[in-house]
Amino acid sequence: MRPHSVFLVDDHPVVLRGLAVLINLDPDFTVVGSTSDPKSAFAMIDRLKPDIAVLDINMPDVSGLALLRRMRSADLPARVIFLTAIISDAQLSDALANGIWGLLLKESAPDTLIDCLRRVAAGHPWLPDELAARASPGWNDGMKPGLDTLTPRELEIAGHACRGLSNRLIARELGASEGTVKIHLHNIFQKLKIRNRTALAAIYYKGPAIPEQPQLRRT
Repeated sequence: MRPHSVFLVDDHPVVLRGLAVLINLDPDFTVVGSTSDPKSAFAMIDRLKPDIAVLDINMPDVSGLALLRRMRSADLPARVIFLTAIISDAQLSDALANGIWGLLLKESAPDTLIDCLRRVAAGHPWLPDELAARASPGWNDGMKPGLDTLTPRELEIAGHACRGLSNRLIARELGASEGTVKIHLHNIFQKLKIRNRTALAAIYYKGPAIPEQPQLRRT
């Protein structure tokens, strides 16, 4: 089995080198590229097609969030992990709404980066509890925090929605109509007592381990 390919973006070259050394020590992962220039990152990720992209969220000229949104718009397959020293509630909600797979604070990266990469590579999200608790301040106090009220089909749709797919793309993946997807999302929101995909993503990332879903087909 080939190692999972990883691309790194951070405007501090010393951080880049440290991350690359740490990741390349693990035989399950290999760093296929890196850049300290966020303006060149999209073209490099588009060319190299890594399995996972680790991005600093706060960078000059092009932020990690702007890069994530551009990658999602272009339907690039890389699973994105944000590495940051600090993140605001607005940035966190934006990241979740745009299908982030993982988020690490730099202070904990030396101890948890490989664990995060393994989980994301296996198809599961990674978000520390302290960040998940901040993700959606509008939750009802009595709401169940888990996903066990959802049917397998609803859980599948929730996963696709949290990874940034539109209703149209979800429908294409499932061989269903957009109307059917909308009905399922409405039922999901009702069960979890939430109103939007941002709140759904917060629950999805905080919930228990989710069985790996099939890779999305590229068209």
